[in-house]
Amino acid sequence: MVSWTVHLDMRAPSFGTPAPELYRAALDLAAWADEHGVQSIAVSEHHGEEDGYLPSPLVMAAAVAARTERAFVAVNALALTWRDPLLAAEEVLVLDHLSGGRAVVTVVPGYVPSEFELFGVDRRRRGAIFEEKLAVFAEALTGEPVTWDGRTVRVTPPPVSRPRPMLVVGGASRAAARRAARYGDAFAPTTDDGTLAAAYREECAALGRDPGPVFVHQGPMALFVHRDPEEAWRVIGPHALHELNQYGKWAAMHEGHPYVDVTDVEAARASGFYRVETPEGAIEHVRSLPPGQTVLFKPLMAGLDPAFGRAGLELFVDEVLPKL
Repeated sequence: MVSWTVHLDMRAPSFGTPAPELYRAALDLAAWADEHGVQSIAVSEHHGEEDGYLPSPLVMAAAVAARTERAFVAVNALALTWRDPLLAAEEVLVLDHLSGGRAVVTVVPGYVPSEFELFGVDRRRRGAIFEEKLAVFAEALTGEPVTWDGRTVRVTPPPVSRPRPMLVVGGASRAAARRAARYGDAFAPTTDDGTLAAAYREECAALGRDPGPVFVHQGPMALFVHRDPEEAWRVIGPHALHELNQYGKWAAMHEGHPYVDVTDVEAARASGFYRVETPEGAIEHVRSLPPGQTVLFKPLMAGLDPAFGRAGLELFVDEVLPKL
């Protein structure tokens, strides 16, 4: 079975679909994808961006959970560094209930300087702050008593998932790999040549724990299916350029992220981050991926017309999936 994911980050630049329309379309799209076999619907988080990048992933995840019945609801990712870990655990547990145990949460320390400034957090101490909060958050998700800031407390409601909702720890360093082994159920390195996965498994062995999955995405950051790829690129191009340059701006400030700045649509197209295929080309592309890889779709990428994004997914479901 082919695993596919729809990713929603709700960017709404001025040249794209307005944010209110985009949010309505996102929930309709999530419900449709759930009915047609999507394995997961993922939301992500950034703050203070002019294009309105989703700043509240747990609220959005809850809305997605309410409109779906089968797909995993993945928060990729939640930055704990500027959150109260007990409040965050409460919100994740509510999501666990709303989704009927379908929530998967990836936590990260964050890396964009402007976000640390926004929340008044010292970026130089982000690793230590994150690890302290992660230890509390991970334990609180079980519904058992936890000690934080000198107090022993218990958050409610107790989890539907046992012993807790799935907790993935993300990052781009050996320190992140060690944190994942100590506190998480899985590890999601930002990029990996195998060394981070090895460090994670080594730390699990040292702790006497069985390692969980290591989630490393291989392949383009988004696939689009269209009968005329050249025409599709005419529509997708400005949105791809916007997204790539926004991520590229952040990547320049932090090691371990694959994005780059590009100058024009042709450069965005040549970057390989986005792939536009006919149904026949999509079949070949998916077959070429390593076993177990998830096919990632961004049908609303940077305010892309929801009707265009939905049409590409329908083509994938109707003409690609049946032949895989």
